[in-house]
Parts: sequence; C-alpha cells; structure tokens
Amino acid sequence: MATPSQWIAGARPRTLPAAVVPVAVGTGVAIGYGGAVWWRALLALFVALALQIGVNYANDYSDGVRGTDDDRVGPMRLVGSAAAAPREVLRAALACFLAAAVAGLALVVVTGAWWLLLVGALSIAAAWFYTGGSRPYGYRALGEISVFVFFGLVAVAGTTFVQLEWLPWTALAASVPVGLLACAMLVVNNLRDIATDGPAGKRTMAVVLGDHRTRTLYTLCLTLPLAVALAMALWQPFTALAVLATPLAIGPVRAVRQGATGPALIATLQQTGRFQLVYGALFTLGLALQAL
Repeated sequence: MATPSQWIAGARPRTLPAAVVPVAVGTGVAIGYGGAVWWRALLALFVALALQIGVNYANDYSDGVRGTDDDRVGPMRLVGSAAAAPREVLRAALACFLAAAVAGLALVVVTGAWWLLLVGALSIAAAWFYTGGSRPYGYRALGEISVFVFFGLVAVAGTTFVQLEWLPWTALAASVPVGLLACAMLVVNNLRDIATDGPAGKRTMAVVLGDHRTRTLYTLCLTLPLAVALAMALWQPFTALAVLATPLAIGPVRAVRQGATGPALIATLQQTGRFQLVYGALFTLGLALQAL
C-alpha cells in the first residue's frame, strides 16, 4: 500500500498553484467590483483544488495502466512505480471528482444559475479524458488548450460569477494571463518528458512541436502575462503591480532557453509555480485595489 507521503506526492502539490491562482484572481475581480462573497470563494477554491488533484490522480491511473509512466524522469507516479494498485488510484480520482461536483452543486443552488451544471460536467469530463478513455486528448496535443480554457477562462470567470452573479469583462481579460501561466506549468512538464512520451505514443504538444519550439512556447507562456498586466493597467492601473514578479521569471526562462533537460526541469517546474503564485497574488491585489 502507498504511504500517506506517497499519496501526497501523487497529488502533485507543485501543480496546485494552477488551481489556487485563478480562484484568487477571480475573487480579486469580485472585490474590485465590491461584491466578494468569501464563503463562495472558498467553495470555488475547493472545487478547483479537487479537480486539480482529481486530474492528477486520473492522469497517474491512465498513464500507469497504459505503461506511459514505466520509464520517466519526473516525480514518482503511484501506478507507474507500483506504489498503489490502479483501482486505488482510480477510486481516489473519482472521489475528488465527486467532491468537486458536490461543492459545485452548492454554488449552482445558491446562484440559481443552473447552466453552471453544464460547465461543471464539462470540467470533470475534460479532467478525465485528458489521459482517460480510448482517445485521450492529452495524447493528441490538446492538453495546453484545455488547460487554458478550464484553468484560465472557466476558473477565473466562474469564480467571479458565483460571487457577483454577473460577469464583468475584466474577469475575461484577467483569465488570459492566468491561463497562460497554467499552460506554462504543463509545457515545462511535457518538455521534460519529450524523450519518454514520444516512444510511448503520447503525442503532447511538446512532442509535436519538438524541443526548440517547445522552449519558445514556454517562454511566451511565462512572459506574455507580464505584457497583459501592463496592457490592462491602461484602464486598471493597479494591475501593473504584477510586473513586480518579473525577477522570478528570469531563472526558469534562462534555464529553459539554455537547454535544461531531465531532472533540471523539475527545479524549473518549481520555479514556474513560484512565479505563478507571486504573479497571481500581485495581480489579485491590483484587481482588488480598484475598489478604492
């Protein structure tokens, strides 16, 4: 049986900023418009974290039973390392999805926006079919697009909507840099795994683009959010605070541009998550300050 520490490692804590940041930014937008509802924000955070952990376990299960994780450089996988039986990891993934669905249903009921049920169903389906099912879209170079949509647009706009019960355009604009940073996490992860994913039949965007262009894509995903924050500052001046996170982007961008591979990219993944969190905190503060 897997130990508690192995289950925590299997949840991939380094990826969790991708769930935390969009909820924080969406809440920042709600604060800026004077309509933040903290318990709804916390429920939205629970939904995002449950979905993120669920997709991580589902990915572990699906890749593990396919043999994709048999020879990998990154952190341990529960199924691929035989630390846990596939059915146990599958149950953990489904439990996370169920928890997200229950919390999401509560938000649907209090807002009366029943169309959110469809959004929730699509989010869970996207989480499962990333590597699950007979034709997983994560194996067809569509992972980054899904991450941008669900951990950018849907998460930020959804968090704002369940608090304000209407959707300002600022939430849509703010979702762009958030989605790009979530993509950066996936891009650097897949860059690390190009050598093993290709032979295993997992055609991620990194495999399709190749090493050099993937490094360019990562650089764009990490730097364009800074440009978006500056552009938004033309009418939301405090969003320029996000640019203060720039020094944290220098290290990971330099490592990727200078050809870091294998284990070296694990550290880059950590640095990317750190930049994502700091950028998200500053961006959230800038959006919230519009209420002054």
